[in-house]
Amino acid sequence: MNKKRKLIIAGNWKMNKTVAEGLALVSDLKIDLANVKEADIVVCPPFTALESVSKAVLDSNLRLGAQNMSEHNFGAFTGEICAGMLKEFSVRYVMLGHSERRQYQKESDALISKKALAVHGASLKPIVCVGELLAEREAGQTEKVLETQVRGSLAGLNKDQMVETIIAYEPVWAIGTGKTATTQQAQDAHAFLRGLLVKLFGEAVAKKVRVQYGGSVKPSNARELMSQPDVDGALVGGASLEARSFADIVKNSI
Repeated sequence: MNKKRKLIIAGNWKMNKTVAEGLALVSDLKIDLANVKEADIVVCPPFTALESVSKAVLDSNLRLGAQNMSEHNFGAFTGEICAGMLKEFSVRYVMLGHSERRQYQKESDALISKKALAVHGASLKPIVCVGELLAEREAGQTEKVLETQVRGSLAGLNKDQMVETIIAYEPVWAIGTGKTATTQQAQDAHAFLRGLLVKLFGEAVAKKVRVQYGGSVKPSNARELMSQPDVDGALVGGASLEARSFADIVKNSI
């Protein structure tokens, strides 16, 4: 598939997989995806598995991501993880503002922007998640919600940092529900987001930023979703927990 931007397919394991289970999954993915060069492939284990998985992917085309990070560099913040700790394990990507963290941990756009700046300060790449609730889509507020989240979550980033930032569009009503946005709904949202980036950072930057789709991505719908001009990859939840389904998503995407 000929894309303007290199695809990025990331697996968000959420609060799943022990160290042993994570190593087994990665072992299979290394075999299944060994020859894939057309996409950046990222696995995002829970913190407890980062060290072991980082060693396992060292000699492969898999890259390591973390599911969250503190906005602080160090200090008295019980239960938090900072950028320096993640870099020890060769983490390259950090997910920020996933809808589950917005919902359960009440993370705000302002907090996410601080985290994004901290990620860039450590020369890592943030994957900033945005997306609307079902009630918001049904009320015709999708674009309003996305604009508020993007403006708030990316506040303070400069153009160079924005180029190295990935946006993940995740309609909350499609996460883990089995519902998927139609390819047209996904493309419309992605095109809106890119147009917003033109306003905020200029056209040259907007053309380079990768915008992933997340929300019940499966092997059966990956190819059609990735064929859309403004869809530059996928942030995969449940289907990333099984090697065959995640590998098939990657292969079908390219």
